[in-house]
Amino acid sequence: MKLYPESASVQLEFDKIKSGLLEKCRLEYSKAKAADLRIHTRKDYIERELKQTHEFRQLLQNGIYFPNDYVLNLAKELKLLGIPGAVMTGEQLVALRKLALNMESIFRWFDAERRKTYDALVLVIEGTYYEKAILGLIDDVVDDNGQVKDNASDELQNIRMSLYRKRAELRRAFDRIIAKLNKAGYLADIEESFMNGRRVVAVFAEQKRTVKGILHGESESRKTAFIEPEETIELNNDIYELESSESREVYRLLRELTSRLSIYAPLLTTYHSIIGEFDFVRAKAFYGIEMNAEYPVVSDKAHVHLVKAHHPLLYLYNKRSGKPVIPTDLTLDSQNRILVISGPNAGGKTVTMKTVGLLQMMVQSGLLVPVHPSSEFGIFKQLMIHIGDTQSIEFDLSTYSSHLLSMKHFMETANGKTLFFIDELGSGSDPNLGGAFAEVILEELARKHAMGIVTTHYLNLKVMANKTPGIMNGAMAFNEKTLMPLYKLIIGKPGSSYTFSIAERIGLDKRLINRARSLVDEDHFKLDKLLNRTEQDLRQVEQKSKELHQLVKENDRLKRELETVLQKEKHQQQVELLKQQNKITEERITYLKDMERKLRQMVVEWKKTDDKDKVVKGMAALLFKKNEQQAASKKQKQLDNKYAEVGGDIKIGDKVKMKRNQQVGEVLELRGKRAVVKIGLLPMQFDLADLVVVREKEMEEKK
Repeated sequence: MKLYPESASVQLEFDKIKSGLLEKCRLEYSKAKAADLRIHTRKDYIERELKQTHEFRQLLQNGIYFPNDYVLNLAKELKLLGIPGAVMTGEQLVALRKLALNMESIFRWFDAERRKTYDALVLVIEGTYYEKAILGLIDDVVDDNGQVKDNASDELQNIRMSLYRKRAELRRAFDRIIAKLNKAGYLADIEESFMNGRRVVAVFAEQKRTVKGILHGESESRKTAFIEPEETIELNNDIYELESSESREVYRLLRELTSRLSIYAPLLTTYHSIIGEFDFVRAKAFYGIEMNAEYPVVSDKAHVHLVKAHHPLLYLYNKRSGKPVIPTDLTLDSQNRILVISGPNAGGKTVTMKTVGLLQMMVQSGLLVPVHPSSEFGIFKQLMIHIGDTQSIEFDLSTYSSHLLSMKHFMETANGKTLFFIDELGSGSDPNLGGAFAEVILEELARKHAMGIVTTHYLNLKVMANKTPGIMNGAMAFNEKTLMPLYKLIIGKPGSSYTFSIAERIGLDKRLINRARSLVDEDHFKLDKLLNRTEQDLRQVEQKSKELHQLVKENDRLKRELETVLQKEKHQQQVELLKQQNKITEERITYLKDMERKLRQMVVEWKKTDDKDKVVKGMAALLFKKNEQQAASKKQKQLDNKYAEVGGDIKIGDKVKMKRNQQVGEVLELRGKRAVVKIGLLPMQFDLADLVVVREKEMEEKK
């Protein structure tokens, strides 16, 4: 998406959205994606991003574990792996092992059922595969702590066995020497230590010439001398040589392992990117949950249909502050392409405009947005905005000159895929002349089929919007009695600026107010007064409409309760009648007769045959089958006692019963002729034909 000006993302606060998203990312890969969040224009890409975030949000909300706990950044290690002759350390190899192990967990998680249920998330691993040889190569050489294993090679095993024996021999020799020197009173408090990789004894400085061996140094106080005893020199030499051989063999093994792993460098790099992608989707899902965001409808056409839309940043701020947020409903389509919003200052005109712009940018960047899921967003290829004082010191341009320069760009570049926002169109000049130019600009943008929102105080623009096809009025509601904005957008009518009402309420001298009124054109004043009265009358009508709607809902509820009572009474009568007429059903009688016949036959066989055990087993099997049937019947009876089938169309949130296995679950999603049903903790897919809507009988009785 092209933005004008370059600061458009800052003006609409999209940069703050990116910062909030970045805070929820754990990996450098996902942080880089959040910092460079792109606004796309391809419908398939946008829908994929939105659906992936939506599916991950479902996992989080349903408490379903997804194996993306890996949080290591291995960009440097993977780069090193691709360099010929490079050698990775044991710790670096362990980190690679964790990466491969995490990918194994992810591939295992996406079983056949989950690939269908989360068909967008599985696209992240599409085109790649899990290579188990990577884990095998690393596990053959390095342990979980990054140490090369003794059995990594025969040579290393022999060296370490020799080292073990030599160190044991050295330890025994030192024990003898220390006991001897201690008896002689030559040992200092330290007794023994290591210097220059050699094992030494600590003796009093005055005895350093008495003890035979190599002097390796003295303490800072010069009171203690460190001597390698003559008896251990050869052993220390042997150990030193073996340790050098061990280091060379370890280095060789690590170099060889690095070389063998290098052929998998591209695959491991892909794994690292996949882990980063899942972390990015996870961050978007958490961000969506935080702002109560939804997955809206996306279409190719230029279209904006918002239902219960909130400004994301304002929503988060008010959520933390415990303040309510007034949602916005508006539609821009082929019939009404431009909305002219009027009303008093600080009434929410600019916030409403910014809400639309910011939500559009978020959707096209693949983010869930705080709207009702029935909201629909088209795809725009260009977004232009003009908000606030844009006076240019550099080019010596006045506010109005700068305003006209922006409008020139708008009119020259706008088209049917343009979404624009203009705050205070025509301001900064003579009201009559500025208003005239504003009309011309609005006409041109409408002619070019651009979509957008304009805020204004000009009466001529309100009149123009009322009579020009494709342009509509909107007003921010205002309580004249309290002088407080209501932050609610009303479509279809212009709003008043409440200039004189505000002046009166704040106590301005009436003489000055009347003088100001006398200077205003009479028709202008009458129109503003009419707008005031119309807005107040409309608010009263809305209030009465709400009260009437509430009464209708209450009437419907009482009607449903009456119908439920009548149905229950009728059902009870039928049950009592059946109990009286059929104490034992024909089916039960038939079953008992059949059981009696079979048991009689078995008794006869038992008398005739010598293999009594065989007959007894047959009787036991017959009785076990009877118990099974009784258990199944009991389970069905329990289910029937708890739930009542109500039938009807299946909706999201309904409790449904599976016709085949009699299990009850909650509908999470509807996908054509199938539904995603949560049974316990797991979501599963079923055909709608195999489901029936049920209600808990206790809830039915309460109703």
